[in-house]
Amino acid sequence: MTNIDTLLKGTVDLGIDLGENDIERFVKYKELLKEWNEKINITAITDDEEIDIKHFLDSLTPYTTDLLNGEKKIIDIGTGGGFPGLPLKIINDNLDVTLLDGLNKRIKFLNEVISSLNLDKIQAIHGRAEELSRKPKYREQFDIAISRAVASLDTLSEYCIPFVKVGGYFISMKGSDIEDELKNSLNSIKILGAKVVDKKIVKLPGSDIKHSLIIIEKIRQTPTKYPRGGGKPRKNPL
Repeated sequence: MTNIDTLLKGTVDLGIDLGENDIERFVKYKELLKEWNEKINITAITDDEEIDIKHFLDSLTPYTTDLLNGEKKIIDIGTGGGFPGLPLKIINDNLDVTLLDGLNKRIKFLNEVISSLNLDKIQAIHGRAEELSRKPKYREQFDIAISRAVASLDTLSEYCIPFVKVGGYFISMKGSDIEDELKNSLNSIKILGAKVVDKKIVKLPGSDIKHSLIIIEKIRQTPTKYPRGGGKPRKNPL
């Protein structure tokens, strides 16, 4: 029996009201995550309670801002097992979600989750952020880019900000010790046409873990030469 008691308690702490359909979807999602994880490496976190806290509840912390209300078009860059994009979609069915990952076997998993949960207005695509964000279909087409990916903020900004339309936001989900990284990324964020408007520290319910949400607003178009190809954003951040 799949246990989501920690998720149920934690969503109350986050001010989120889970309906019956939401609960069923999270149960099914967790079952598929554990089942597929035995075949391919999706996550090192396999304990029920830890999945609830470190994947599901962590993914839902952006709802502590008001940026995800209503009908928004969002892209989750480096989504891995679907985090945070899939939990965000489960809570707000009005979101139009694109899940982007560089590993095709993860996309197969995500497509099975999307199908099993009967979700619409959500797609999982295989690709590299620095290539996709140069295509007119994706460049500056999203209200929100969000990422929980493991890269420094200056690098992530170059991968993510080009997807965001002017007036939209890039939400970077980070650990709590962010000050130096944030300071080092201000130049790249400015070059890419954006500015930091908020840094929100959130405690993950049911734990003593603190994470931060860096809220970056797109204030003008990103210069066409960005993002750079060939791994330059990682090797030589702006």
